[in-house]
Amino acid sequence: MKKIIIFSIIGIAFIAVLLWFGKMNSKSPIDYETETAFKTNIVKKTVATGKVTPLEEIEIKPQISGIIDKIYLEEGAKVKKGDLIAKVRVVPNEQSLSSARGRVSSANIQLTNAQISYNRNKALYDKGVISRSEFEAIELTYNQAKQDVQNAQNDYQIIKRGSVGGGGANTNIRAQISGTVLEIPVKEGDQVIESNNFNAGTTIASIADMTKMIFEGKVDEAEVGKIKKDIDLDITLGAVDDKKFPAKLNFIAPKGTEESGAVQFTIKADVTLDDSYFLRAGYSANAEIVLEQRDSVLSIKESLLQFDKKTEKPYVEVQTGEDEFERREIEIGISDGINVEILKGVTADDKIKVWNKRAKKDEKEEEEEEEEEEDN
Repeated sequence: MKKIIIFSIIGIAFIAVLLWFGKMNSKSPIDYETETAFKTNIVKKTVATGKVTPLEEIEIKPQISGIIDKIYLEEGAKVKKGDLIAKVRVVPNEQSLSSARGRVSSANIQLTNAQISYNRNKALYDKGVISRSEFEAIELTYNQAKQDVQNAQNDYQIIKRGSVGGGGANTNIRAQISGTVLEIPVKEGDQVIESNNFNAGTTIASIADMTKMIFEGKVDEAEVGKIKKDIDLDITLGAVDDKKFPAKLNFIAPKGTEESGAVQFTIKADVTLDDSYFLRAGYSANAEIVLEQRDSVLSIKESLLQFDKKTEKPYVEVQTGEDEFERREIEIGISDGINVEILKGVTADDKIKVWNKRAKKDEKEEEEEEEEEEDN
């Protein structure tokens, strides 16, 4: 009796297993979604980071050392060429001043002696005692002595006051171009150094023409070969939302610089300004550069691509029948990161498998099976 019960249990279990396998085999195979190729415009772009700066910017430096006596303008002020920016008060060196004073005294002594000689010889010349050529030589010495006195006095005035007379040509700091005062890095009372062959001098003010702005940025070496002069760029600024400024590329550096392990090349572009916006020097900016563009070309979504593990060549799976797909190698062109150009391999009528996405029907069935397993 026990044997009959055991064999009956085994038989029922066997039948249940057969029924389970039959149910599993009766399920339809997995269905995948498909998509077809389409025609669209593909634009491959790159972004260069940089800033906008004035095309013309100069630094105003003094022609004489001294102390800033007065500043007449503020940063941001509009100036015209020749406008007075600041005034420098000369603080003479005592040794140089004393030496210049001594040269004036020495020149006066020589002038007095030359004048006495001139007066004596003129009387002799008037009486016919000496020749005209001899008198002219004495007259020349006298005139030279007068000029030496004038030169010594001028040197003394320059050392003492910074200029000759009341013009203040050296002590008055004036704008060299018309534009906007960007920066005045000195204050009244600061000491400044003149610009000469051995020293760049102290910058008193920076002036720029804000009506002419350029974009200056950098591009990677992998992309610099794909851009050319005179191409159009779109400039976006971090300080100006929802606005693109057109620009035209006018410079590509012939030599790159290495930054963080990558070689970067400097580019410059003329920016077309909009009167509705005021651009400040140094705004951070990005430039969108079109590297390649294809209009109305056969394309597919880049997510449909698969790549061979060995050859790394791209391919897709094309539907040949119900739930049947075949592998088809393709040739691709440019990509914008979303769509990719198809050069060869598929047509607009082919149904391409979405390989990483099942049909909604299969997803629903899997969820139901998971729920049943949890209930059991």
